[in-house]
Amino acid sequence: MKQQDAIALLKADHKKVKGLFAETDDLSDRATTQLKRIGDQVCQELTVHAEIEETIFYPAVKERTQRGHKEERDLVLESYEEHALVKKIISDLQSIDASDESYRPKLKVLREMVEQHVKEEERQLFPGARELMDEDELMELGAQMMELKSRRLAATV
Repeated sequence: MKQQDAIALLKADHKKVKGLFAETDDLSDRATTQLKRIGDQVCQELTVHAEIEETIFYPAVKERTQRGHKEERDLVLESYEEHALVKKIISDLQSIDASDESYRPKLKVLREMVEQHVKEEERQLFPGARELMDEDELMELGAQMMELKSRRLAATV
């Protein structure tokens, strides 16, 4: 796989999850097996994505905001809180069957939260991070994130 900087890697994750959510749009109410498969994949992707952001990307951005850059610092702190809410919904989804009447509404709320979070990251946090870090730093973070992501995804297979 081609080496990506941290932001390109995160954007690729965003695109993948958006595509997975879109796959649920045309599923009939009876397509619970496919819904569960897609839901499980969304949960897995988001769980790994949140981990690489929380352990590698956010700390790097936050560290560079020690002197100024309050907006980026606040966005990182807000992102941790948004992740906590997303993790709660993921936990709820994983504990029920797709035939449960609350499954689709939970998946819909998860989608809405993720879409809002992605919008904030891509419009505000990522441009700020590009100002705070040079390309070499972003490439190094990307390599670290890809390595952790590969380990986590391999562990779930």
